[in-house]
Amino acid sequence: EADWTDLQGFFRRLSCRGMAVNYATLVGQGTIRAAVVGYKNRLPTSGEMEKMKDLVRQSLAQGAVGLSTGLEYAPGSFASTEELIELVQELKSWGGLYATHMRDEEDQVLEALEEAIDIAERTGVFLEISHLKVGYPRNWSKIDEVLSKIEEAEKSGIQLGADIYPYTAFATGLSIFFPLWVREGKKEDFLSRLKNPELQPALKQAILQAEQNLGSWENVLISSVKTDRNRQYEGQNLQQAASQRKQDVFSFIRDLLIEEEGQVSMVCFAISEDNLKRLLQHPLTCLASDGELVSTEGPLARGRPHPHYYGSFPRAIARYVREEKLLPLEQMVRKMTALPAARFGFRRRGLIREGFVADLVIFDPEKIMDKATFTNPHQYPEGIHYVLVNGKLVVAEEKITGELPGRILKRERKGRI
Repeated sequence: EADWTDLQGFFRRLSCRGMAVNYATLVGQGTIRAAVVGYKNRLPTSGEMEKMKDLVRQSLAQGAVGLSTGLEYAPGSFASTEELIELVQELKSWGGLYATHMRDEEDQVLEALEEAIDIAERTGVFLEISHLKVGYPRNWSKIDEVLSKIEEAEKSGIQLGADIYPYTAFATGLSIFFPLWVREGKKEDFLSRLKNPELQPALKQAILQAEQNLGSWENVLISSVKTDRNRQYEGQNLQQAASQRKQDVFSFIRDLLIEEEGQVSMVCFAISEDNLKRLLQHPLTCLASDGELVSTEGPLARGRPHPHYYGSFPRAIARYVREEKLLPLEQMVRKMTALPAARFGFRRRGLIREGFVADLVIFDPEKIMDKATFTNPHQYPEGIHYVLVNGKLVVAEEKITGELPGRILKRERKGRI
């Protein structure tokens, strides 16, 4: 049961349970907007704006390391640039970081990037672009301008960086193929629109446009559903699943979302391998998993999530350091450790140095390997022999020990990162 209503209560609950890993969090702008404004596409009143700013300040005071946005998703997507600037400005005196899943990562990726940089420039807050990518083949050539804009911003004095995962597929909800006006409001509003006979032509047109963007529905895998009724489709691509149900893809997507109350996750292959390599090599990027909580057993082992949940960091070393020699090992390790620790303001972490906390991963660089695949993702990597968290072994001889030495990491300093 959720027995907390703020970050302080959540941290208390985590501390009571114990953790094997260290944990830090940003506060979500979408969550704050939902709590104050609701799920409608409208401007906040002046009073609501002040309440949202109060919640940002409260969360920072309780230990949030910054603010995050998911601007492709409702209700966070309904915020204007000016609204975001007002919230992000609250971070500056606390030394907080602004991490954004931008409004668009495909056709409007350049405009979305310009907005993110504009917010950083006007607030003086460090900008972290979450899982930077350029989606859909027709947009892949925009990578030159994406990197140019980031480099120009840094040269002008704007503090920014990006994180990436080493895969050419992204993961999100199947509902993302419908435009924002369809997804506005609560779950019930979304499902009602999917069922509305008068909206079917517009909904179908949105799905046809998505197919043109992707090239083929074979590029989209169903990774998880809510109920056992449709569990058989997990791991299948949309074309396979629709054919199995003897439906066209639009009807299948619509009916599946209705049956699963909107809770259908997918994996979508839409990223260029060459672009991925360029991003991995860039000095302003660090590594991320973009994953949620999973396990190889129990209820968190359901579904077939994106393999980056389990494999991002081992894969970066195995494939792009050892096999392809894209980067020296020490540079890739820095992108996993010292660089993100510095960005988030975690002192005495991220480096092997006297007086620093002993968060250590001991691995064999010749044998480390991700095992998770798109069809069988719930697999731990190989070649990681020991993991120490705060000086205690949580993995010994490639086995989880059961120790729970993890701590909640809070903002450690004021000022700009």
